[in-house]
Amino acid sequence: MKKELSAGLAIIPILALIIAASMSVFVWKAGMHMPLIIGMIAAASVAAIAGWKWTEIQSMLTNGVGRALPAVFILLIIGVIVGSWMASGVIPTIIYYGLSIIDPSIFIPVVALITGIVSITLGSSFTSIATVGLAFMAIGEGLGFPAGLVGGAVISGAFFGDKLSPLSDTTNIAPAMAETDLFSHIKHMLWDTIPAFIIALVLYWFVSNTGSGVGQADSDIITGITNGLNDLFVIHPLLLLMPVFTIVLMMLRMPAIPALTSVALAGALLAVIVQGTSVSEIMQVMTRGFTGESGVASLDSLLNRGGLTSMLSTVALLILATALGGVLEESGAFDVLTRKMMARVQSTGSLILSTILSTFVVAFASGAQFLAIILPARTFVHKFKEMNIDTKNLSRCVESAGTVGINLVPWGVPAVFASGLFGISPGQFIPFAFFVILVPLINIIFGFTGWTITRKNYGSDAVAVDQKGDIAI
Repeated sequence: MKKELSAGLAIIPILALIIAASMSVFVWKAGMHMPLIIGMIAAASVAAIAGWKWTEIQSMLTNGVGRALPAVFILLIIGVIVGSWMASGVIPTIIYYGLSIIDPSIFIPVVALITGIVSITLGSSFTSIATVGLAFMAIGEGLGFPAGLVGGAVISGAFFGDKLSPLSDTTNIAPAMAETDLFSHIKHMLWDTIPAFIIALVLYWFVSNTGSGVGQADSDIITGITNGLNDLFVIHPLLLLMPVFTIVLMMLRMPAIPALTSVALAGALLAVIVQGTSVSEIMQVMTRGFTGESGVASLDSLLNRGGLTSMLSTVALLILATALGGVLEESGAFDVLTRKMMARVQSTGSLILSTILSTFVVAFASGAQFLAIILPARTFVHKFKEMNIDTKNLSRCVESAGTVGINLVPWGVPAVFASGLFGISPGQFIPFAFFVILVPLINIIFGFTGWTITRKNYGSDAVAVDQKGDIAI
């Protein structure tokens, strides 16, 4: 007979994962795959103690993985895009012209701004990181900026755009789970997203022009990089139309997987036509990534990447994370812990804080965005209604921590994805991901001050009125 988990049992898998992850990141240097497996073993053991049979636990694992399959396909296609965009010269062309025209004094804020614009248009933080973000990393290297600072700016821009884009999967999932509509959700998020991004841009300008953040551009280094690019590729401004083509596909609202597949194939076609790459070579690049020798070691380290197989480690991480999340959800572990938090809710501020903390608990326990959004939204939606607080406040909270804040988890899928692409550890870019840090903090401030917190009487047809007296839309 199954019994409800106690809080002590429910927290064991999460503690096991966090301890194992901390040891792996800081001591073992072994990545996140084994800590997730340790967490899965702990979660399965706790479920067994509660009376679940192995066949049922196995079903929990597979149900969790099933939710990740669309993301798995997208990650694999992104690996192919990186390879084809390298081989075609698209990313090298962006790097080449970027080094020529970008003023170092405003480079870091420009990185965040342009990545944000691309991400809003594409609706995908991962795609913008893997394309223009990767190019900015190489440009930043040439201009003498610390890799962690450039990476933090790319992450901030990518998730600023992802958070506001109506094409983003997480931006659609959050309001659906919180029982509100998409455009009310996006409009309400402007209150935390715009201030956080403006502050982040100011911080990027300040940090990049003072102290260790200052770029020390060496003309010889820049010349070496541009010469290396010219030796390896045909550099032509028309190749810059490839990102435009990608943006057009997304604006036409083509589904993500067909759109990204078209982008990958278009890159392959350009590699054959423009660079003279053979079909055999481009197939190898799309499978195993681009390889080339420019004579500039720092440039080669950024160019020699991509390919479907480069995503396998991240895909494995996503599968393990969602499998673990499946057990924690269906065994009732998450429910027990979030109910403990809800029992302490006495005010709007404590409700917002509990929602964000719960989202971070799921983020730290699973490392998966979808779970970090879905589980807290499902859990807290009734509490928001009970307290007559519009559920678009809930969707904003879970987006702030689940879509954006999860980048603060070194073993989370987004951080590991960026780390693998950039060739630096999450610990190098997380301190500079200012937007990621600011968004949850601003929401907590809103919760305790009441500012922008919209109320709604769910027991009647009354118009929703916020604490400032504005009519909620």
